Amino acid sequence: MAETPKRNILETVKQYGNRLSRFIRGQVKSDEDAEDILQDVWYQLTKVVDLDGIESMSGWLFQVAKNRITDTYRKKKEDSLSDLMGEEADDDFRFRDILLSDAETPEDQFFKDLFWEELMRALEELPDNQRTVFVQNELEDRTLQEIADQTGENLKTIISRKRYAIQHLRKRLQRLYDELDNL
Repeated sequence: MAETPKRNILETVKQYGNRLSRFIRGQVKSDEDAEDILQDVWYQLTKVVDLDGIESMSGWLFQVAKNRITDTYRKKKEDSLSDLMGEEADDDFRFRDILLSDAETPEDQFFKDLFWEELMRALEELPDNQRTVFVQNELEDRTLQEIADQTGENLKTIISRKRYAIQHLRKRLQRLYDELDNL
């Protein structure tokens, strides 16, 4: 009797392994993440006491895979936010990636709304010239060179204003991140 679940798991891996692996690889950016997720799916399957109780093995496997992909995405999103809030500047980060992304869950929407509110408060604290450069570059997707050309300012001046704006916003958003992290 103990051999039956093991045999069913092996048959399931053989039957769905390649298709599930291709599905996961199509949803994540790295092969390492795909392998980790696939391994987690198989691990979850081994924890199921009654394999016969699963009505649709394919549906169950793909749902577990989707859940793990979502968990991985959320973990990476938290890591990205931690990187954003770090001391070292990463000017390649685009605030619009957070602000204009689609919320996948109510929690994502809550975070996004909270982020918008805090960003607007922090922007109001900036001098007009820094706020304008930040908004035009990050939210209106204009290049710093375009802003310099439009204003007649030196490009280095525009870059400096953006940098000061980002430093201020990082400090403000770090406080928000710390508050959320303590919840």
